[in-house]
Amino acid sequence: MVKIRPEEIKVLSNYIYNVSGISIDASKAYLLETRFGKLLDEEGCKSYSEFYHKAKADTRKVLETKIINAITTNETLFFRDTGPFELLKHKILPDIIDARTSKVSRLGGTNLRIWSSACSTGQEIYSIAIVIKELLGDNGNHRITLMGTDLSDDAVTQASAGLYNKFEIERGLPREKLTRYFTPAGGNWKIKDEIRSMATFRRMNLMGAFVGLGKFDIVFCRNVAIYFTLQDRKKLFNKIADVLAPDGYLIIGSTESLTGVCPRFVPKRHLRSVYYQLTG
Repeated sequence: MVKIRPEEIKVLSNYIYNVSGISIDASKAYLLETRFGKLLDEEGCKSYSEFYHKAKADTRKVLETKIINAITTNETLFFRDTGPFELLKHKILPDIIDARTSKVSRLGGTNLRIWSSACSTGQEIYSIAIVIKELLGDNGNHRITLMGTDLSDDAVTQASAGLYNKFEIERGLPREKLTRYFTPAGGNWKIKDEIRSMATFRRMNLMGAFVGLGKFDIVFCRNVAIYFTLQDRKKLFNKIADVLAPDGYLIIGSTESLTGVCPRFVPKRHLRSVYYQLTG
């Protein structure tokens, strides 16, 4: 494996930050070597300096895309940290549907939009869809749309296909949900159309402008901001505040906090879970 030199760490880390917003400090040489070692071989590069210059010279950004796909963690599983999904089922969805239906004709139904802002390969957004399906059935008069976004093209492609191998499907997914919501596809499992049709997917860099997104009633932004600098976390959650409905809900990772990050949000607790709403 090609070893990365100290001076190369800074150059490559700055490049990664500029294209992805992910901050990697000087102590993470092993991470860069682990994520990019195979890619260096594929590109025929004998050093990380050569690798960097080849990426910068690629006007089609093919290598940039490969680098982003390699550096993004994509560590996910179905119903990861069960608390947020219990919170969604027993608190957030009932409360927001009740609040909305009290303002409009119950025959007219409600429109709800949910955003999984770092959806990775789709396990989070399909877990959300399953919760909705089990709580509301065919949704009745409630028109609920889900959007999943991720920085990685590879992740978005897999999420959109809804296709998972045996290892991925067994991580967090109860057996009864597997047989109910997935169908065998060769040696893999594919999400059923009734769940797949609830979601749309697109590639998105959270460090960019939130253009044309509209408003969301519920936003999941879990375990992605931990890779950002404090200043970038502040920018991110302020932008999320701009696209969240006034009475909407934000769910972040169980080890994350918005204290000192975005005063526009106030934490609230339900049982053992914390969610955030705008201060109003």
